[in-house]
Amino acid sequence: MLSTHSSIAAPPAADQHIIHEEKEYTTVKEGLAYILIPTSAAKIPQTTPKGDNQPQSVFYNPIQQFNRDLSVLAIKAYGEEILERKLKAFENAKKRNAAKKDKKRKRENDGLGSEPRKAGKVGEGCQAEGASAANGETANTATSMQNMNSDEPGGGSVTEHNGDTKALANEESTWGRQPAPAEDVSMADPADQEDEIKLTTEEESKPDTTSEAKKEIKPHFRILDALSATGLRALRYAHEIPFTTLVTANDLLQTATEAIELNVIHNKLEDKVSANTGNALTYMYKFVGDDCKDAKGQPRSSEKYDVIDLDPYGTAAPFLDAAVQAVRDDGGLLCVTCTDAGVWASNSYPEKSYSLYGGTPMKGVMSHEAGLRLILHAIASSAARYGLAMEPLLSLSIDFYARVFVRITKSASDVKFLAGKTMVINNCDTGCGAWTTQTLGKNKLMKDKNGKNFFWKHSFGPASLGGDNCPLCDMKTHLAGPMYAGPIHSPEFIKRILNGLPNVSKDTYQTTTRIEGMLNLALEEIFPLEEDPDSPTAFSKTRKYDHSLIDPAPFFFIPSALSKVIHCITPHEDAVRGALRHLGYWCTRSHAKPGSIKTNAPWDVIWEIMREWTRQKQPIKKDAIRDNTAGYHIMGMGKKPTGANGANTTEGGVGMTNKEKTAGDDAPSDTPTEKETFEVVFDEKLGKEKDTRKLVRYQLNPRENWGPMNRAKGKA
Repeated sequence: MLSTHSSIAAPPAADQHIIHEEKEYTTVKEGLAYILIPTSAAKIPQTTPKGDNQPQSVFYNPIQQFNRDLSVLAIKAYGEEILERKLKAFENAKKRNAAKKDKKRKRENDGLGSEPRKAGKVGEGCQAEGASAANGETANTATSMQNMNSDEPGGGSVTEHNGDTKALANEESTWGRQPAPAEDVSMADPADQEDEIKLTTEEESKPDTTSEAKKEIKPHFRILDALSATGLRALRYAHEIPFTTLVTANDLLQTATEAIELNVIHNKLEDKVSANTGNALTYMYKFVGDDCKDAKGQPRSSEKYDVIDLDPYGTAAPFLDAAVQAVRDDGGLLCVTCTDAGVWASNSYPEKSYSLYGGTPMKGVMSHEAGLRLILHAIASSAARYGLAMEPLLSLSIDFYARVFVRITKSASDVKFLAGKTMVINNCDTGCGAWTTQTLGKNKLMKDKNGKNFFWKHSFGPASLGGDNCPLCDMKTHLAGPMYAGPIHSPEFIKRILNGLPNVSKDTYQTTTRIEGMLNLALEEIFPLEEDPDSPTAFSKTRKYDHSLIDPAPFFFIPSALSKVIHCITPHEDAVRGALRHLGYWCTRSHAKPGSIKTNAPWDVIWEIMREWTRQKQPIKKDAIRDNTAGYHIMGMGKKPTGANGANTTEGGVGMTNKEKTAGDDAPSDTPTEKETFEVVFDEKLGKEKDTRKLVRYQLNPRENWGPMNRAKGKA
């Protein structure tokens, strides 16, 4: 039932009418937030039958509620982990500091005087400490403790500490300084409190003369919504993430920020949400050079944000360079949306894709999955210029856009792995659909001179992609990439989101059913790692995230697409998966497309399974395949191309087989050959997926004429 109020200060409710400054608005509710939409705009249908829609003064698309629901839950899962680490680090530092004071007091009581200071610089900069942490050491504890209650935008870093001499020295120099006021200072002026340590509400040296216990420590958690439009995303972050202390909603258009300010007042979030009018690049570049030290050389809290969300209309590529420098470099979260799928997941604009993302796309059914890797490559290369390493947490191709969540960390040593996990692809897009991958660099684990310890050697990758034609079907191939070759999901991050889903309100998060299905698919995509402790790569697993990992199954294939090549009846997915698993290969589904199969099997094995399918189950009709086509060569009707078993087995490539492959019948006589034979069994029972829950794994279009809508119109 509609209600009419004359002020935006009225209690918000869904479908209410608000009259403000002689303008009428309709309140739209999403999650726990309410936004005001001009009544005239609210009556305009989303799209016309031709796919067009009316221009909006401020952009709002209800279709992307899934994006916003997922973002809230992902940031909440990330923030909970961050706060746990902050509080744990704070308690540990507090105990170490107390123990150090006791030791000092004991020495003074024994008449031994103060403990002599060891040689070395005390209070070195945060950037140097960050580099030390990348090599297995731990970053500055004083900065971590101070960031527990930072007053400046982005305060609230996460820094682990193992009690080394340097950290304790910094700890001693900052712990006893002037504490923060008792009240919440999240919106205070940073200049007035630059030299304060916000650790406790009272000085430790003063006795607690009141009956009240000291106030609970509340670390600051700051979020930047860099391209905010109506401010809906910022409002939801402030409403639904309880530990958020400040959300900055930035937009270039004055009309947009005016709408944001109205919505902030209407939601009664003036203490948590701050609107800013300006260019997102200009705003984010203000944080470049922030180095955790004040003018006096004392450690201070960083001004960078804990989370930066980039959700533009189109590509986020122009904002990546600024964003990686404005987000915290000790594990800050970067959330990126790119809605220009026609660029990164299409073969129409390879030149545009290269100019935006630094690589060309792939043509074929796997194009959206390849597009995710193009976007990750753009983020990783932007970060690497500044000694920042990227860790993908969740990367999804959703409807008409891509959404990725990555962690940014200062680590010069981890950046060195990037070339070895950046690949180019030789793609047979005009023929059989096979691909061959090759990394630009090579990360090799080697032993030192004593033969006891391991170290990583970074070198050039071999140029071994092959010729212009596909070795399987003899059709012309095209080059794609460079793009990211490592894993694109973190199992721990996904599980943390999934574990929190049963506790959320289905009324607030109306897309939880789809979120659960898509995240379970993403979790299935993660290739299981070997757990052998004696393996040489166990050295790299001592780190929380292994930057040397290469994804052995970077893309998927679809059996129906392969069946079109050889003109046969499409085998059931369970039959193909059963054949692959019977041969000892790993396979699963992809979240990017129904009917997809991801596997670490090489392409010659995949095509041998398809050939065996036609022999055992569905023989090909006579004259169904024309001469000199891809299917003609795949089925061996013409001269077999040299090196038919060589696809996807290049040294240093991705998706290499775990069996040694040899050339075949056409190999030179002076080369020792061994034609490998294996039995193909279409075991549908073995090929069935183990997860039998009825999940919404693949979304259907929710409404007619559904899509990204038109860009908002307004004056800058």
